[in-house]
Amino acid sequence: MNETNETYRLYFHLTPPAGWLNDPNGLCEYRGRYHVFFQYAPESPLGGRKFWGHYVSPDLIRWKFLGTALCPDTKWDRDGVYSGSAFTEDGFLELFYTGNVKEKGDFDYISAGRGANVLYTKSSSGETFKEKNLLLSNEDYPASYTCHVRDPKVWKENGQYYMILGGRRKNDQGAVMIYSSPDKKTWSLCREMSTREPFGYMWECPDLFEMAGTRFLLCCPQGLEAQQERYQNLYQSGYFVCDDFTLEDQKDYVCHPANFRELDYGFDFYAPQTFTDQQGRRILIGWAGMSEEADYGNDPIIKEGWQHSLTVPRLLSFSDGILRQYPVPELEQLRSRKLSLDSDFIEAPAFDLCLTFGGSDQSVRLNDDLILTCQKGLVTLTFLNGTGCGRTSRCARLKQPDGHMENLRILKDTSLLEIYINDGELVFTTKYFPKNTNRTAVTVTGTVLDAQFWELRRMEVETDENEKKYSAGNR
Repeated sequence: MNETNETYRLYFHLTPPAGWLNDPNGLCEYRGRYHVFFQYAPESPLGGRKFWGHYVSPDLIRWKFLGTALCPDTKWDRDGVYSGSAFTEDGFLELFYTGNVKEKGDFDYISAGRGANVLYTKSSSGETFKEKNLLLSNEDYPASYTCHVRDPKVWKENGQYYMILGGRRKNDQGAVMIYSSPDKKTWSLCREMSTREPFGYMWECPDLFEMAGTRFLLCCPQGLEAQQERYQNLYQSGYFVCDDFTLEDQKDYVCHPANFRELDYGFDFYAPQTFTDQQGRRILIGWAGMSEEADYGNDPIIKEGWQHSLTVPRLLSFSDGILRQYPVPELEQLRSRKLSLDSDFIEAPAFDLCLTFGGSDQSVRLNDDLILTCQKGLVTLTFLNGTGCGRTSRCARLKQPDGHMENLRILKDTSLLEIYINDGELVFTTKYFPKNTNRTAVTVTGTVLDAQFWELRRMEVETDENEKKYSAGNR
């Protein structure tokens, strides 16, 4: 039973203690602890001037909230500490981020009036950060770009430091820029990556990495035209497979829209970022949310004084030409009471349901709230009533023609679902607000070969203010 009036506070997802959360930032493992920073507007659940909030964990399931790590307190970031990344290979926890500056006047803040500054700060403790240094500003970007340049991701390869930045060109074409540096202080433009014809007007949150001998460019194209089975969200999150990309080649790289694949087909997913932990695993965390400009809302949690969360950490793998996502194994430690599909109702606010299917045409229904169906390879998530707060339907197609759900995993939190199909080939993340968060009727059709079902307990989260432990559902 929830000990507060926050009916929809999540059990096993990171949320803001109060106020607004969006993009994950600075993901890393440093000195035996995982660090998750996030865009944070603590004063209002509707957003506002952005700070960085900060969580740390020894194991991805026990967390400590360290409060606000970065504030908009210099002339280079006075209007917001925007997104960025962490680098830890040289002994410090180093942060690279975009400082937002908006000049006063009659500006559109796209072509003029905005300063997009790349800033740097570091910490030896991983908690307190030193002075900020300006690395790049508008004058350092190609003249073909607007003022919309942001979200630096930094890494080291073959003895050289690299930074990728997302941008919007003046012809309304999304692109990214790659810079290099011998010392992380002086940066020079190496090359750009884009498409021949505009594929969205802005590419946010870029992430360039290699797995299994293949290079991937993750980014968030804004402005893609919706199709029947693709690009159904307001803004998209996905990746290009860049088989022939090398850092040594100085020519601009052409991405192919046919090689772009969405990472998540639900209503609430954006701004993913990845990192490699000390076990060598590539882990992704995304924002389980969407811009306030979307045509659906979150009134039930806004009334509780908070909005949005992060996804669970997802382990990435690459097989059959698909970048697959699946919850990290650590999450299984939250499993408690074993449940049964034979029950009329599941008395649990949070659960983990794993199904193995045979045959074709399957469905899973939660109460009279929503249904997930698979028919001839088309997977569709449909809200049946108002529990979606304006969310209606999303669909995606399996790679195999006339394919079916071989396996399905549903992580149900009080007001959030993460759905993984065929070992993470397709993923749907969505908020929903059932009238009774503690009781769910689960109805399954199709041939079920195996069913594993557990109640999930709350994550433990500790506040830094008074060292008092509290659950993620309480503040």
